[in-house]
Amino acid sequence: MLNLYSLFKPVLGTRSANESNKATFSQPKLSTGLAVSNELHTALRQCEDTVDRIAQECRAKNTRFRDVEFDLENDADLCLAGLYLPELDNDQDFPLPPNERPQPRDVLRVTQIFDNPSFFVDGASSNDIVQGELGTCWFLSALATMTTKKGLVEKFCVARHEDVGIYGFIFFRDDHWVSIIIDDQLFTSIAKYEDLPPSVRQYYRNDKEFYNKSARKGNHSITFAKSATEGETWVPLIEKAYAKSHGDYSAVEGGFSTEAIEDLTGGISTFIKTKDIFDIDKFWTEELMNATKDRLFGCSFRGVGREKFGLFGAHAYSVLRAKEVEGKRFLVVRNPWGKSEWTGAWSDGSKEWNAETFGLLPMLEHSFGNDGQFVMECAPSVLDSGFLRLTTRSDSDFLQCWDDIERTLLLDEGGNWIASSHWLRVNARPLPSAWTYGDVCFTIKIPQTTSAIIVLSQLDSRSFKRISSPFEWMFDFKVFKRGQNLPLGESAQNRFFSRSVNLELVLDEGDYIVHVRFDRKPNNPLAQKYIEDCSNVDQRKLSRVRMAKAQSQSIASNFKKELHFEDLGVPMQELAGLDLEDVQKKAAAANSTNSAIGDATVPKIDAAPAQGVPGLVLQVTVSDVASANSNENPPADTPAEEPPKEGKVAEASSGGKPDSARSADVQPSQPAPTPTAPAVGAASTEAPAQKEPDSAEDNVVFMGLRVYTDKNAGAAVIGGQLRHEMDAALASSVKTIS
Repeated sequence: MLNLYSLFKPVLGTRSANESNKATFSQPKLSTGLAVSNELHTALRQCEDTVDRIAQECRAKNTRFRDVEFDLENDADLCLAGLYLPELDNDQDFPLPPNERPQPRDVLRVTQIFDNPSFFVDGASSNDIVQGELGTCWFLSALATMTTKKGLVEKFCVARHEDVGIYGFIFFRDDHWVSIIIDDQLFTSIAKYEDLPPSVRQYYRNDKEFYNKSARKGNHSITFAKSATEGETWVPLIEKAYAKSHGDYSAVEGGFSTEAIEDLTGGISTFIKTKDIFDIDKFWTEELMNATKDRLFGCSFRGVGREKFGLFGAHAYSVLRAKEVEGKRFLVVRNPWGKSEWTGAWSDGSKEWNAETFGLLPMLEHSFGNDGQFVMECAPSVLDSGFLRLTTRSDSDFLQCWDDIERTLLLDEGGNWIASSHWLRVNARPLPSAWTYGDVCFTIKIPQTTSAIIVLSQLDSRSFKRISSPFEWMFDFKVFKRGQNLPLGESAQNRFFSRSVNLELVLDEGDYIVHVRFDRKPNNPLAQKYIEDCSNVDQRKLSRVRMAKAQSQSIASNFKKELHFEDLGVPMQELAGLDLEDVQKKAAAANSTNSAIGDATVPKIDAAPAQGVPGLVLQVTVSDVASANSNENPPADTPAEEPPKEGKVAEASSGGKPDSARSADVQPSQPAPTPTAPAVGAASTEAPAQKEPDSAEDNVVFMGLRVYTDKNAGAAVIGGQLRHEMDAALASSVKTIS
């Protein structure tokens, strides 16, 4: 979370002595008490307003919308591929070597591909979805799963003006909603007539018009995802918007469908190992039978290249619905390819279908056909001496076939949830080091007894994965009531190195401690290569990726903005209505006040929120900055400021206060000096601070705690504490006393 003056180079000497050693962080006010349903509705409305405004401008100029930020025609390479070092053979932007990657032949608007395009034809359906030449089965499986809940996909495809080619979508990123606006250009796989060899031209009678109408029209010409319904455009356009939200199409290659559902709905995902399910009947009744009500499910089994009854390993499938009919338990499942189905029991045309059972098809809402949709049975539990077991169950049984079930809980149902979040930049001890709790903890204050969901997350690093940490991180946590030595619960870790872990429990009024443990393994060996030598990297692409990384990380309360100043973009709302001198005067005034009174307060600067720019906050209040920069850490039982009431719109994406972490080059035995602030307008005699190299962040990880509570019980208030900063503060105190 950045202040107005934080978007400009900081004035030397404005930081207090103790701030660099700050170890305890208060929760930003703007990330406390956000009503989940209200925040969603606000994001929807803002996105719709933006689309309407741009459409009106397009009509006034008599032009179709062209998205300069993601222009497939003029900037194809930037939109298609991520960072790439030519001298390295093991490039991972796509799973294929560069010469075997998808190579679109052209770019066309949907009005050129179809005579009568329509975003939806009879609404969104799982049968609409067909995977293209991109490894997005996980994302398309998420879409197919979402279509099972009526109106869910339509809600997040926010606004469109198809006549001028503009579409608006919203996605959930870390702890806030992001608007993504795109035009209607799509990559196509059919070459232009002028690029055809003479023999092919002759096949089309040397008639360009005939070729364009017969070969370059229709869904088959689209390179990536498409709809099975001719003329329908929602599938390729939402895939394009998702790719833009992460920088390029290559960034969305490979993933887990639960993560995509989280991004599309703001829900909370959990991985469930089928072998770990204890009571199968309870799981069927309380979980699977609630599919499409307040939760969505996907499934997969491990093993690339492994095949089982027509199904493929390491491939995401969607659970469309669960039905109990005639005493049998069935699930309808779908392959996002739109073909290639299950061939085991109850598959289309199998021996299980006979004169008696054929009548079950309408109740299952299923019909035979090679459309990727199939039926599986989930047999009842086998009871043996009082123990439930799966050993004698058929390999055709749903729970025996799949290794993993992915569940996403939807939170905006009924508008009963309220959320709080707090993100921290954590400087982990270099390996080898103890795998232990005690380096990071969060405090939670609960105002009334409530059902709660605690989620500990990493940043979504897809947009900057090539220059992210060279490690893959894994979190887990335990929750304690303050003063008690037995945990109330701990996070489930059913899949190692997942993006988030969570815990559902009931919390009484009071204070709680969340102790975090984290582990890591080398996973991104090219990250250091990009840091050491970027001379052969596309510098335009590198600039955008670095900006995405800095903006994403700025969500942390202790974000080190001085390390990323050159990478942080300035949102247009910061500049609107002002020339650069006006903006500079605002920044100077803020810095002057900050310097004169010891960085205690800063004047309120009213501005609109940075729509779609994660982590940037443009409205600052005195209490915000005073709380962030205070040299005293309030006790955990100090009452927090009253959170915004239900329905109050957050000013911007939630994030942290001005940076208060010590510089990485200050060792515990060397307390940070307190520089003298120069007079306003005077030139500084001190050398400018050197930017810390990215390689110094190899052991840095960003983690955020989100707490969802019942809105009637009130919002949780979250604090954060870092042990390594406490060590620094202690060392500084000892040094000063001696």
